[in-house]
Amino acid sequence: MNIEEYIESGQLELYALQQLSPAEAAEVERLAAEHPPIRAELINVQRALGLYAEAHAVTPPAALRERVLSSFQQAVNQAASAAEPSAPTETSAPYVVPSVAPTAPAPRYEAAPAPEAVVRSLPAESTGSGFRWLAIAASVALLLSLGANWLFYSRWQQSENQLVLAQAEQARYAATTQAVQKSLAARTQEIGVLRDEQFRMVVMTGTAQAPGARARVMYNPVSRRVYVDVKNLPAAPSGKQYQLWALDKGKPVDAGMLAQTTAVGDSLQRMKDVASAQAFAVTLEDAGGHPTPTMAALTVMGQML
Repeated sequence: MNIEEYIESGQLELYALQQLSPAEAAEVERLAAEHPPIRAELINVQRALGLYAEAHAVTPPAALRERVLSSFQQAVNQAASAAEPSAPTETSAPYVVPSVAPTAPAPRYEAAPAPEAVVRSLPAESTGSGFRWLAIAASVALLLSLGANWLFYSRWQQSENQLVLAQAEQARYAATTQAVQKSLAARTQEIGVLRDEQFRMVVMTGTAQAPGARARVMYNPVSRRVYVDVKNLPAAPSGKQYQLWALDKGKPVDAGMLAQTTAVGDSLQRMKDVASAQAFAVTLEDAGGHPTPTMAALTVMGQML
């Protein structure tokens, strides 16, 4: 298996974004457990997505909620104190004219009666009532102001949450775009391989163990590069994996393990370079491969024309 090409295929990014099917996700987890470079790259991808979300997250001030609630409580207390009626103030005692001993009557003079003074007293509760109504109105205005502030704070917090979600979606979109670009680059490379006249095609047909199996190898004797194009291979049982062999003068040479996605005809897979070969074959081996082919598990085979 070519680990570098698998890392660049975009599967790890799609796994981190939870965009793979259960079977594909299980394949990524299996390969990460078997190959430390894949596991390290997967950890880096997941860490990069987390750092991106944290770097763009905006946290509201920690003390804002406490300040709003404290101001609200203080305003309510002040309004309640202002509404309480003030205690009556002490008034001076009425002046009492001291009694005077009777004296001899003084001469009586008829004087014109003094004009009667008209005194109008204000209602006792008019001043106090006006103050209380003013205090109530101020309290209501203050409560409305605090309610509006709390509403604005709630909407601001909701906007912050929506911003965080938008940034996370942007990170998801960026990772998906990167995966698509990697996939497009891989497809472009495959087209180049298929159109390169230096590559020789080896058609491999099924054996008695799998009559309907089909696959082909693209081999370049000059660059020694080898690619596998799976047409139809039976699903590998649990704990098993397909292995490619190059036959050079009758001697089998390990050409690498087929990835599970390649084994179902997903795309071309780059295998190990082969210096010389006259035929190719695929066997079903234990996961991770075997130093020599198990002939009883021979699945497909083909000779170079």
